[in-house]
Amino acid sequence: MPAMRASAGFPSPAGDDLEDEIDPIAWVVRHPASTFWWRVEGDCLWDVGIRDGDIIAVDRAGKRRLGRAVLAVVEGAVTAKILRKRDGRYYLAPANSRESYPDIELTEDSEIWGVIAGIVRRYDLE
Repeated sequence: MPAMRASAGFPSPAGDDLEDEIDPIAWVVRHPASTFWWRVEGDCLWDVGIRDGDIIAVDRAGKRRLGRAVLAVVEGAVTAKILRKRDGRYYLAPANSRESYPDIELTEDSEIWGVIAGIVRRYDLE
């Protein structure tokens, strides 16, 4: 399907500009063989635009760098948070200035499943 540009500010005098066709899933998924989808529960990543109910693309091949949003398993619980380091220790931090969520320290048993590569959000139409 052709992609159209929509200005979030003032209307463009050019109007309905069409681009080449775009596949939104292919645009988000850079490594199809190592990407899976996960539904988000909770708003601990609100400040980075990830909301409760969103579906995130998790790339197992993505570089696990400080400051990136990741999906991890800590003490048997799956969580999506920001990878941080303090005092030589790695931890997962929330990104929500509206609510208080705790930092989670990573242990030997923790496992980072992948880096969040993108999100899909569906709005209510009714």
